[in-house]
Amino acid sequence: MNALERPAAVRGRGAFGRPLAVRSRGLSLRIRPRPLAVTLLLALLAAGSGALALTRDGLVPPAEVLGALFGAGSEQAAFVVLELRLPRVALGLVVGAALGAAGALFQQLSRNPLGSPDIVGFNSGAATGALLVLLHGNPVYVAAGAAGGGLATAAIVQLLARRGSFRGNRLILAGIAVGSLLTSANSYLLTRAALDHAQSAQLWLIGSLGSAERHQVPPALLALGALLLLALPVVRRVDLLEMGDEAAGGLGAPAARTRLLVLLIAVGLSAVAVSAAGPIVFVALCAPQLARRLSRGTGTGLLPAAAMGALLLSASDLVAISLPTAGPLPVGVVTGGLGGVYLAWLLGRGRRR
Repeated sequence: MNALERPAAVRGRGAFGRPLAVRSRGLSLRIRPRPLAVTLLLALLAAGSGALALTRDGLVPPAEVLGALFGAGSEQAAFVVLELRLPRVALGLVVGAALGAAGALFQQLSRNPLGSPDIVGFNSGAATGALLVLLHGNPVYVAAGAAGGGLATAAIVQLLARRGSFRGNRLILAGIAVGSLLTSANSYLLTRAALDHAQSAQLWLIGSLGSAERHQVPPALLALGALLLLALPVVRRVDLLEMGDEAAGGLGAPAARTRLLVLLIAVGLSAVAVSAAGPIVFVALCAPQLARRLSRGTGTGLLPAAAMGALLLSASDLVAISLPTAGPLPVGVVTGGLGGVYLAWLLGRGRRR
């Protein structure tokens, strides 16, 4: 019997939390039940948060929301749901997933829980590139500007942290320094822009989903899917780097090439998020850590972190549009507050230990 005719075989114990080895037609895949269950649960909660956002004020009843989604509702319900609310909800899920995945890759690459793109300056670099396009060019090329700014920032930080092999405290300090300089550069760009451009750019720099439109969702979703597909085969090689560069190279994971590939994917994910909604803070920092605590897994935890990021940003945006303020808050204000609470909890937990 050849490999094409061989039936699927499952090895391993079925206990919850123990990996299962699945083989089918010459392919082998290890599945860890607990991280998979956590990923599915977080994805369902994120979808539920988005569904609440579609029906948040009772203007459109849930039955009409379902009808609008399936093309059977009234014109008014279809306009409110499909044109005003659904793009914001969908873009929030995509941006949150991109931030969570980027944070997981950066933290595993740097081997530091503070190694997220908003801490080490990559989001600031992407924002600088996007601002240059927004204020002086065609808004169609914002994504390209964000990607270019993020890559340039990554190159600078890597040069500054090269003795640390792109990991550890040296990377964090270099990233914080570069990020501070880029934040100053962004402020300077705002002072030189026209008043109306500066106001819209300032709101974007805080991080907002208020200007989401339908045409933004498909390219962001396609870019997220493509980058996650590229990242999944690389994740195992990143995890092997914990054994040391020589040992990882002997197991088929060349250290320099693996780090460069992961860095490019993580910067791409950050660029997707920044170009769509601005440099939203703390989601990339918190999502991988919270997902890892729930899944009790080791390694990168890419998919749980992406699902947690989608849930955090979707829930934060629901809070932002539900608070009784003079107008809807930018979602970056809420994520910043949640991030501060999370860091305070970590400090308190560390002190008790």
